[in-house]
Amino acid sequence: MGTSLALTTLIVPDYDAGIAFCVDALGFDLVEDSDMGGGKRWVVVGGKGGGRLLIARAATEAQIAAIGNQSGGRVGFFVHTDNFAGTHARLVESGVNFHEEPRRESYGTVAVFSDPFGNRWDLIEPKEPGQ
Repeated sequence: MGTSLALTTLIVPDYDAGIAFCVDALGFDLVEDSDMGGGKRWVVVGGKGGGRLLIARAATEAQIAAIGNQSGGRVGFFVHTDNFAGTHARLVESGVNFHEEPRRESYGTVAVFSDPFGNRWDLIEPKEPGQ
């Protein structure tokens, strides 16, 4: 039996703020939002083409300190689209902060943006589908 990566965690200050960004701005689906008691929830969002994030509310000082810097200032999350211009325009309209103008690379069209918490993401339209 093979293995696969099932979830990646996005640490946020508030569950609902994380859901709002991922669902309303990015257009992901809310896959699960289960009350686990004590104010804790199991919140999973997923992209239309696959990939899932566990939205986790920071609960300790170390987790709070990691909000917005989960990958040490590097791009830590990658979103693929088959319509860069349309997705880029929708994200800008949603208030997403892009750090650069879209650029063409050997692998496709890309631009770096930040989520409301400070993490850096790449929006990519791959040159070849499935890349």
